[in-house]
Amino acid sequence: MRSLVIYESEYGNTHLIANAIAEGLRSRGEVVVVPVAEADAAIVSGADLIIVGGPTHAHGMSRTSTRRDAIRAAEKPGTALVLDANAAGRGLREWFASLDRVATNAAAFDTRIDLPATLTGGASKGIARKLRRHGATLISEPQSFFVTKFSRLSPNEEMRARDWGAQLGRTLDETAPRPSTPTR
Repeated sequence: MRSLVIYESEYGNTHLIANAIAEGLRSRGEVVVVPVAEADAAIVSGADLIIVGGPTHAHGMSRTSTRRDAIRAAEKPGTALVLDANAAGRGLREWFASLDRVATNAAAFDTRIDLPATLTGGASKGIARKLRRHGATLISEPQSFFVTKFSRLSPNEEMRARDWGAQLGRTLDETAPRPSTPTR
């Protein structure tokens, strides 16, 4: 099984979650973790499972303006925010706009403030919708992983992400077609 974890990350939290999901999947085969800016058609093709995630900005997936605001916030003097190495690249919206059909299994996740989704929104449902529109078959409900109001992962979120990655691998194993045995 070849899995691909594609992420967008501003302050590194979604990147950490993507790595943890990959750790959970590694016992099932090859796993590649790639920032969305590097997720071209060649890397997507041939994947048995793609997991796509991003931060929640303004109740949904980031936009050019919200990414620019996140970068400005991290550049302010005295801030504790640190930009992810790939924060300045394209976001998931732009990636989906350039994406052809993706006829494979998929799952969606986001990172968001640890408050009710009615207050914070969530990017994962929009990501899941886009994956379905591009022909992917979702094997799990969209998942949220939480950050504090100081933009740090909440305790145990990396462990939850590893567990979710392992569960995705088990789900894919259960749904994969079994080779038929010839009858005599």
